[in-house]
Amino acid sequence: MKNEKVYLKPNVILEPLIDKWYAWTHLIYPPTAAMNIKSRHLKIMNSYVQAPNIHMAATRNPKMLGGPFMNYESNRKEEVQGLITHAFEERKPMFELAEAIHELTRLLKKHGNGHSLEPLYEKVPEILKGYVELNYDLNGNPSFRIFESLMYKSEYYNTDTQSITLWLTENDERPFVLSTARLPEKNCLEINIPFAHEAIDKMCSMRNEADTLENLIRDFRISEDQKELFESFFTTEKPIKYQKYTGDKIRMRYYGHACILIETKDISILVDPVISYYGYQNEVNRYSMQDLPDEIDYVLITHNHQDHILFETMLSLRHMVKNIIVPKGTTGNLQDPNLKIMLQTIGFKNVIELQDMETIEDKECKITGIPFLGEHGDLDIQAKICYHVNIGTNSMIFMADSCNIEPKLYDLVARQVGDIDVIFLGMECDGAPFSWVYGPLIEGEVDRDMDNGRRLAGSNFERGKGLVKSFKPKELYVYAMGLEPWVEFISSVRFDEAAHPIIASNNLISHCAENNIKAERLYGEKELHYEID
Repeated sequence: MKNEKVYLKPNVILEPLIDKWYAWTHLIYPPTAAMNIKSRHLKIMNSYVQAPNIHMAATRNPKMLGGPFMNYESNRKEEVQGLITHAFEERKPMFELAEAIHELTRLLKKHGNGHSLEPLYEKVPEILKGYVELNYDLNGNPSFRIFESLMYKSEYYNTDTQSITLWLTENDERPFVLSTARLPEKNCLEINIPFAHEAIDKMCSMRNEADTLENLIRDFRISEDQKELFESFFTTEKPIKYQKYTGDKIRMRYYGHACILIETKDISILVDPVISYYGYQNEVNRYSMQDLPDEIDYVLITHNHQDHILFETMLSLRHMVKNIIVPKGTTGNLQDPNLKIMLQTIGFKNVIELQDMETIEDKECKITGIPFLGEHGDLDIQAKICYHVNIGTNSMIFMADSCNIEPKLYDLVARQVGDIDVIFLGMECDGAPFSWVYGPLIEGEVDRDMDNGRRLAGSNFERGKGLVKSFKPKELYVYAMGLEPWVEFISSVRFDEAAHPIIASNNLISHCAENNIKAERLYGEKELHYEID
């Protein structure tokens, strides 16, 4: 097969890993990676080593989905112990970085009394000196910001920890990403390679364009005993060619969760790409990677949660994307890594930041950033934005998980953008406690009542009704509910008609129907068409 032109099989999974853990944004940025290694991974692994059977029992209980339990079918205690040993022996600088951040937090809490912070610079932990600036907010609360670009140039950003794992799948089943390290499996091939390496783009382009394996075998450093497995991921069978949309309308396709592809004959826009690899036999119909155009003009990322910026999808698409638009964030806040800097660091080009009420315009469309409220546990998170897209006179807004906690905001926005033809709104209104994502970054334990009161939740019925009142849409679609089986490994949600978010969305859909607004909760796949006026 080495000199024969072949295609990457459509059902090849590509999982990006960091030290065997599934790569998401907080594992790429060094300070948040350090905190997660120390306060998430190590705790879960130590718990597993002490009681593997408890973990095995917990992962069989649907009520425990998303909990801190490693999900293996057999006892892998010795291998997990090996991961712990490796972490202490090979990633010592990360533990030191995490402790230095905790120490700096305690220093500021003790000595940040409203007077000048300049004398504290000499007390900053040695390994953080030069990487941080100390500051107050206007009310005298002390804090610090990190020079993110320098952190990516430091020893703490180590591409040797990065790898991809390949395997063939025939179903949607995978362990939850935040709790289960990816241990070696018989038919999985782990390749140690930086995420920025162009060989990943080349391999992914071979889903549609055949080529020989010679260069990939060299660039991926495939050994003789790995060749047979590596070659099994490729085929001479030509895939079904995607037919470019050439119609005279706007065509929108729902790919599951919060992913929407907007197409005209002249432009393509993909929102929050989380996409099933392959349309294998399943009770839930879906569009897959095979249903994407060869070139995508814009990818829009609404916010920095793993179910909206999924690196395995992003890496798979990188070779075909012209521009990536991300919310304009700050730089230096621990809980809010800058997405533009991060994406550029791992090999993405043409990353554009968009801020609230700012517009990007070309001859085919206008894309405007709309404020994104809530859903982040009341933390100061700037890297979040909704998108208002205009094509012709058609106006659509992608709200993702924005929680309408202050309706007057969207009243003000509506005055600027006018009435909306179509709203896409996430209504996962239970959400997870904010420590589910941000807990490892916090000094000390989070009070349980506080944690449950500050949830990562979207709009409920009343708040959704408020958005309808503000924007007066002709159509409304509820999405981003985490319901599809191919997103369970990142959302830990299973469809349940009795669940509060389902009931809330049913109520909103009924409210819309009563007011002659077309409404539906999306699930699986959906195609919509609109005239270009």
